[in-house]
Amino acid sequence: MSYLKETPLGRSSEYVDEYTPSLLCPVPRWDARESLELEDTSLPFHGTDIWNAYELSWLNEKGKPIVAMCELRIPCTTPNIVESKSLKLYLNSFANSRFDDRDKVRAAIEKDVAQTVGGNIEVLLYSLEESAGFPTWEDRGECVDNIDLNFEHYEYNPELLLCDQGAEQTGQLYSHLLRSHCPVTNQPDWATVVIRYTGRAISPASFLRYVVSLRNHQGFHEQIIEQMFVDLMSQCSPRHLTVYGRFTRRGGIDINPFRSNSEQPLPNRRTIRQ
Repeated sequence: MSYLKETPLGRSSEYVDEYTPSLLCPVPRWDARESLELEDTSLPFHGTDIWNAYELSWLNEKGKPIVAMCELRIPCTTPNIVESKSLKLYLNSFANSRFDDRDKVRAAIEKDVAQTVGGNIEVLLYSLEESAGFPTWEDRGECVDNIDLNFEHYEYNPELLLCDQGAEQTGQLYSHLLRSHCPVTNQPDWATVVIRYTGRAISPASFLRYVVSLRNHQGFHEQIIEQMFVDLMSQCSPRHLTVYGRFTRRGGIDINPFRSNSEQPLPNRRTIRQ
């Protein structure tokens, strides 16, 4: 993945404040999926990457600045993701450009990002007043963070995942302790992760140990969630599985990958840290 050093994330960048679609930079999904032994033509999951961008502004036809919140929904089947810093630079390039209305901005972002990732996407723009009324994340299921354990493993280890004895069940576990590292900058990424499953009971303590084992692991947000999905399927073999990560924002953007073999994306609700 040495080519990533040549992306905006791997070098210092100047800020452009006139609309410039060429700032967007694609990153192939296949590179990360190859290490997971996944084939794009037969993925064991479906899903969406939900991006929330908080730093978007442009000028209206009278030259008055307008601000909005931007939500992008990118299917996990696109051949590329968009490199996050390039999206930040691209959205900032709207700052001194005039657009007739909000829908023109939305359409421009949808077209440009779709071309970058290589597939159809959905873009939604919200005023601050609209965004203020949206519901926030509600903790549901069993939080594993308060389990009192001693920890020795801070290196990735999927074999920490274990199942309890007993009949098949439907369960939901979540943790706010997920931490990983950007593969380009090595900066830490923080997230809340929730899993929903039907199958043998997944040991909450083992799930907590596994989450902590990712603490020094490198990977983009999407790769980390797909890694977790593959590991849970391999170690626990649930019939139905959903893995949903809510990562804290960096550069005015948070990324929230959703992967499942049984349900549609959960609501886009911000956690307390987002």
